[in-house]
Amino acid sequence: MSATGSAPAPDDASAPDGASAPDGASAPDSASDAATGGERLLRDDLGAGVRLGAVRRVVSLVPSLTEAIAESAPGLLVGATDWCSHPAELDVARIGGTKNPDVARIVALRPDLVVANEEENRAVELDALRAAGVPVWVTRIRTLDEAFDSLERMLAGACGLPAQPWLAEARRAWAGLPRPAGEPVRAVVPIWRRPWMVLGRDTFAGDLLRRLGVEQLYADHAERYPAVPLEELRASGPELVVLPDEPYRFTATDGPEAFPGVPAALVGGRHLTWYGPSLVTAPAVLARQLADTVRE
Repeated sequence: MSATGSAPAPDDASAPDGASAPDGASAPDSASDAATGGERLLRDDLGAGVRLGAVRRVVSLVPSLTEAIAESAPGLLVGATDWCSHPAELDVARIGGTKNPDVARIVALRPDLVVANEEENRAVELDALRAAGVPVWVTRIRTLDEAFDSLERMLAGACGLPAQPWLAEARRAWAGLPRPAGEPVRAVVPIWRRPWMVLGRDTFAGDLLRRLGVEQLYADHAERYPAVPLEELRASGPELVVLPDEPYRFTATDGPEAFPGVPAALVGGRHLTWYGPSLVTAPAVLARQLADTVRE
């Protein structure tokens, strides 16, 4: 239900966005096989077999994956969702939202591959694309390390691209992140307001925050994105409230006032929830935003 890369919004109300792959899921024969059209049977992050030849036309159903492919090989993309806002100069066919893509329009684009995410996209549309003979590659990402590995499998394995400098740079940026000083800051991380929903267990955004010294108060919740009454959020004793600008667009005047006396950090949803080129600058950007708090 996400509009970006990780956090969901109720239904398709969001604005412009796993676990490690099963055994044998990486399995690219080689980039040269992909380029020459040799048929390959690969397995995506869910372990599903995806039979591919040469990949020259790609439709992306995930904003962060759109940016990753555009940065790596912009000529591959022929279609993307209405929410795919990066890069700003992206000029491809638009095929609807992440939750309601136009299957017929996608098929008409004759893609060699459609890339999707198990959290952002619905099985009914992905199954319809497969039934129409379109290869579909599904990612599943719950941690930063899984994001790096998944992106490499998608770009090198499925798309047949060479190693990407931006991906190596992103790995270095996060590997070089200093260990947070002192005790972790106890925080709630709302992602929606009506009703209030927060980050729970096993989320990509939660893993990034943990590396930056933020302890989610709902990290052990049974649900990944639980709906929690505001009174309960306040009573949980947060030392910080982290307010991203997507999927709900929290601002200085919409969000902090709900947590009187608690410092609020307004952070960019793209840097917190997208798994793509934004990961290069995310450590520095998020660290700065987490330190720059407002208080009601």
